[in-house]
Formats: sequence, structure tokens, C-alpha cells
Amino acid sequence: MKLVIAIVQDKDSNQLQGTLVDAGFQVTKMASTGGFLRSGNTTFMIGTADTRVDELLTIIHDQCKSRRQVVSPMSSLDGNSEGYMMHPVEVEVGGANVFVMDVDRFEHF
Repeated sequence: MKLVIAIVQDKDSNQLQGTLVDAGFQVTKMASTGGFLRSGNTTFMIGTADTRVDELLTIIHDQCKSRRQVVSPMSSLDGNSEGYMMHPVEVEVGGANVFVMDVDRFEHF
């Protein structure tokens, strides 16, 4: 058995959840926040049989697309931005960060 943790952008979460449920996966969905852009993410925890991991990864790959987004850089942590012009920059967001871990034991009560 495997535990798959997938961190996806909020824009992709509803479609991904529906597709996973339709495919027979049981998922736990949690709200999370990204550290770089401090934007909303969704973290899915999915327990599945070893034989279904490739199917699961294919679904996540197909539903979570990366996209380009223009963001304003954060000011410096000490508040000193003298001589520093904050120009918007284009970054790639979205897609999915996925961790696949072995499960030694699973109990359901």
C-alpha cells in the first residue's frame, strides 16, 4: 500500500477531486498555503494499492496543469526597500507536487 500526498493549486482541486472519486479513489482534502507565493493550495492525501499508483499519478498529471502568472515581488523582510523597484514578474504556477510513500500498516476503525 502507498500513501500519495499531492499538493495542487486551488484552481485545479475541484476537478481533480471529482476525477479521483469517479475513478474510485478515496481522498482526504485539506486547505494549505504555499510558501513562495503565499497563495492557496489544496493538499490531497490518498491511500491506494501499489498496483494503482501509476493510474493515480496519470490522473493527477492530466488534471493539474501549470500556467504562467504575473506576481508582484514581496518587499524585503526588514521593510527596507530603499533603492529597490518592485516590478511584477512572470512565474510558473500550478501543476502538482506529489510524494509517494510506503505504508507499513493501515487500520480503519
